Parts: sequence; structure tokens; C-alpha cells
Amino acid sequence: MPRILPVVALLALWVWAFIDCLTTPEDEVRHLPKVGWVIIVLFFPLVGSIAWLVAGRTRGGARRASWPSGPAAARPGHRPDGRPLAPDDDPEFLASLKRGNDEHEDMLKQWEADLRRREDDLRRDDDRPGDGDRPKG
Repeated sequence: MPRILPVVALLALWVWAFIDCLTTPEDEVRHLPKVGWVIIVLFFPLVGSIAWLVAGRTRGGARRASWPSGPAAARPGHRPDGRPLAPDDDPEFLASLKRGNDEHEDMLKQWEADLRRREDDLRRDDDRPGDGDRPKG
């Protein structure tokens, strides 16, 4: 068991550093391009992983926010704290549903009016005497 523990720890560190390197945004990578860090971490597991953690990425406190925070920087469809709104809480989404619903209602009314007009035309044609209705004589 004591011999396996360092191997498992090295493997866990390597996998964690590799995934962290892949998922870190390009603007948060320091000193080398992101592809360079991925190659270093991939081919040099111990040294590359430690180098990535020490020098490759910005520290947690120094991370730059990708979106400004605060009430003044709220984005459409998001809460003031930056979290996305649920669809039933988003007034813009609900308004778009209402617009779509109104458009469908108008289209259905047009179709119904067209159908009534066609039915009336057919009834008028049936009420007129045609060639087959005349008495032979």
C-alpha cells in the first residue's frame, strides 16, 4: 500500500492539472500559450503539472472576471449577480412567447375566416341551379 500511494497521487495530480489546463480560458494562462502548457503537462506529468500549478495559470484571487460583476453590469437574461434567470423568471423570454402566441392566434383567425369564406362559396354554388337540375323536356 505505501508503494502505490505515490503513484496514485502522481496520477491524480497529473489528471487534475491536465483537465485544469484544458478548461482554463486562454486569457487566464500565463507565460506560454495554452497549447504549450497542454503539451508540457501531457508529456512531463510530474514537472509539467507542478509548473502548471505554480506558473501557468493565474491564482484564484487574481483571476479576471470574464464579465463585469455588480448590478450595473447585469446582462439580459441574467440576475444582477450574474447567474442566469430561469425561463419562467425572464420577462424577455415570456414576452417572446406571448408575441409568438399572438402571431399564431392571428394566423388561425385568418385560416378560419378563409375556411368560412370557402364554405360560403361552396354553399352558394350548390344553391344555384346547374345543368343537371333542369327538367328535360
